[in-house]
Amino acid sequence: MKKINLAITGCLGRMGQQLVRSTKNNKNFKIVSLTESRIITKKISGIKLELNTINAFKKANVIVDFTVPKCTMQVLKIASKLKKRIVIGTTGFSKKEENLIKKYSKKIPILKAGNMSLGVNLLMYLTEIASKSLSNNFLTKVYEVHHKHKKDYPSGTALMLGKGIADGKNKNFYSLIGKKYLNKKTFPYGKKINFNSIRKGKIIGEHEVKFSSGKEIVTLNHESFDRALYSEGALTASKWLMKKKPGLYSMRDLLNFK
Repeated sequence: MKKINLAITGCLGRMGQQLVRSTKNNKNFKIVSLTESRIITKKISGIKLELNTINAFKKANVIVDFTVPKCTMQVLKIASKLKKRIVIGTTGFSKKEENLIKKYSKKIPILKAGNMSLGVNLLMYLTEIASKSLSNNFLTKVYEVHHKHKKDYPSGTALMLGKGIADGKNKNFYSLIGKKYLNKKTFPYGKKINFNSIRKGKIIGEHEVKFSSGKEIVTLNHESFDRALYSEGALTASKWLMKKKPGLYSMRDLLNFK
């Protein structure tokens, strides 16, 4: 089988470094480009680091992007010009940026996921089922924990789970977003979805969805112990995307959850 040429953006970040390690251990891929947002005279696995330019992405079949929204928008603009597939694991997009991603997906295949883990995407699916099955008497909240260096909150995964709650009730997610707390020991349920984000230590990721009627509580949760599960998920997404036409896809499409 011919190897898939991969470009990895933000290669010095936590996920960027993990992607490089996972790609080196996967015989289906070859790294052809590593980029960063600033000029760094350094080589990783014999590859010179570059800025996000047309030249940097020319040889790539797929670009994998785990950076920040501003950088992702820059990469998308170039990917669109070159007609390159892109896997986006970046989180924290504004509504305007989300709409821009949809616009770009009309030209190129894009797989975007707030979380690349199989388990988390199953959790989202179960969250949607629970939300649909439980009556409107059940109030909801979402709790998440990440390492102290994670800047955005709630996490992309927490927002994914919130969207699962909204989809289950057949309601617009943005109209259901409640209060967003940071580092609170406790936080309330609400008629809208309340979020609490904890930032501490080196925790890779914990997510919990709770439904309460006041008489009973239903809890769904997931814990991540190894960052490799995200990079391996991104590589699975990259391989899957090779056969796709322009469009905006998710891990749910890949996993074929109905």
